Amino acid sequence: MQFPYGLSDFSKLIQGGYFYQDRTDRIPLLEAAGDQLIFIRPRRFGKSLLLSMLEHYYDIKRAAQFEALFGHLAIGKNPTPRHNQYFVMKWDFSLVKAQGDVKEIEAALHRHINTAIKACAANYGWHDIEIAPDDAVDSLSSLLIRVRREKQRLYLLIDEYDNFANDVLMAGRKQAYYEALLYGEGLLKTVFKAVKAAAGGQGLDRVFITGVSPVVLSDMTSGYNVGENIYLKAAFNDLCGFTEAEIATVLERMAEEGASWSPADALETMRTFYNGYCFSETGGERLYNPTLSLYFLKALQTDGRYPQEMLDENLAMDRGKLAYIAQLPHGESVLIQALNGEEGVIIPRLARRFGVADVLAAVKDQPFMASLLYYFGVLTFAGRGVLGKPILNIPNLVARSLYVDRLRELWLPTYEDRQTIPRLAETVYLQGDLAPLVDFIERRYLPVLSNRDYRWTNELLVKIAFLTLLFDDRLYMMVSETEVDHGYSDLSLIVRSDMRQFQALDLLLEFKYLSLKDLDLTGEQVRESTAADLAARPSIQAKLAEAADQAQRYGAALQTRYGLTDLRLFAVVGVGLERVVWRAVQPVTP
Repeated sequence: MQFPYGLSDFSKLIQGGYFYQDRTDRIPLLEAAGDQLIFIRPRRFGKSLLLSMLEHYYDIKRAAQFEALFGHLAIGKNPTPRHNQYFVMKWDFSLVKAQGDVKEIEAALHRHINTAIKACAANYGWHDIEIAPDDAVDSLSSLLIRVRREKQRLYLLIDEYDNFANDVLMAGRKQAYYEALLYGEGLLKTVFKAVKAAAGGQGLDRVFITGVSPVVLSDMTSGYNVGENIYLKAAFNDLCGFTEAEIATVLERMAEEGASWSPADALETMRTFYNGYCFSETGGERLYNPTLSLYFLKALQTDGRYPQEMLDENLAMDRGKLAYIAQLPHGESVLIQALNGEEGVIIPRLARRFGVADVLAAVKDQPFMASLLYYFGVLTFAGRGVLGKPILNIPNLVARSLYVDRLRELWLPTYEDRQTIPRLAETVYLQGDLAPLVDFIERRYLPVLSNRDYRWTNELLVKIAFLTLLFDDRLYMMVSETEVDHGYSDLSLIVRSDMRQFQALDLLLEFKYLSLKDLDLTGEQVRESTAADLAARPSIQAKLAEAADQAQRYGAALQTRYGLTDLRLFAVVGVGLERVVWRAVQPVTP
């Protein structure tokens, strides 16, 4: 079995014998959904391979290859009448250079579309297409004249329609640049007006557009208001991405070829790191990120072990999206709330369309920022609240690592901090001793948090302090709010199955919180108290006991789930944003 990591050429994938998870059964549904479709998914989620599959299915020039490419797939056994009935042209806006001034960006867009038109003409042996170097819309008109002379019509595939425009926007370029491309008679808007007109009897029959967010979509609405959005429809939830059953089947097949690893352990690891995406507002099966899954499976096949870094660096640039949100007013608060795994982020509705004016100028409320994080793929649907409002949460551990990295960089940016944190964390990993870490939290971390304008002064901030300092996904399956025994453990650090040859401990921490008002103490009084004096106070003892009871209950469930023999349990109580009191808890034999 060969895994097509980074490969989006459908023909090469099928003819080369690469693994392909069949999604051709959705072609009839796509045809029934409309003639001009818009499909949005996060980066590296398989959109380009989907377009390549459609290109090979509909291209009249590839009719002789139909049986070889599709005969063994679902659609090959029951093809639609439209297969191999179109001339196909593809635009890939990720190839449009977004550097330079507006004129240079416009020139790059003209060049890309003209190049695509010339490639389309050459593919079908058309030599009478007139290319206008400075006017790709005119070139398109020339191509459509030739198409109308033929019996078939054109199918236009547009990949990453928003890529270069978003690059202009997110890179902090002048708003005027973006507006010049999309407002008034801006070139990108003019291009989509031409696409709309072409579908009105000028030779263009179908359009399929992919992208990452609806930002550009909103700004070009008056130019292209005929596209049907299918990205939130339940029927297309898994059009891209893998289901758990599909991943489990692949792991079992790989294990049959001889493996030193356990398929069950590998599935548990992949579930923790890569699963969790849901793109339908009405619910649906959670999906595995396809790029990350193939990255993991290829490493497992070629090296016989898990990749050391669970986050593929090709997806690490998503950190920039979180940095963008974090610098907005109250953006940090949204990241903090997202890390509260049990509650998540509750919004009135997902924003389906918002323009650059919203992104750059409007008040950035929580629904707006959470919607952006959904489209970026670092939040996902998790259900609905008691009033039917959507709940968004972080899909998996890889996405969580991006949040943790960003908050740690914001709050503890110095060289000394970055040198100290790993040493303190390793003391916990190896010895189960929280004392040095707690001392650092009290001296360095809590003063930072207390000076920020957060509406949370409870156990969430204390938990996030430990989460950001202890997070190490190279060593642990580290999950906040793990669902166990009809409840949620606050923070569990379970050593990855491939790292159990080393000496790291399995850990579980339960958090509680008492405000200064609860204790009838001032901040100064709390700071001047010894840890022993604080721990002796009845209210703190009660909270420690409550946390200890939960740690024992959840710990017993985790021991059974993972077969653990030395799980270390801790009860932790935050005292205002001033101090932390903790104690080790004796586990209960399950």
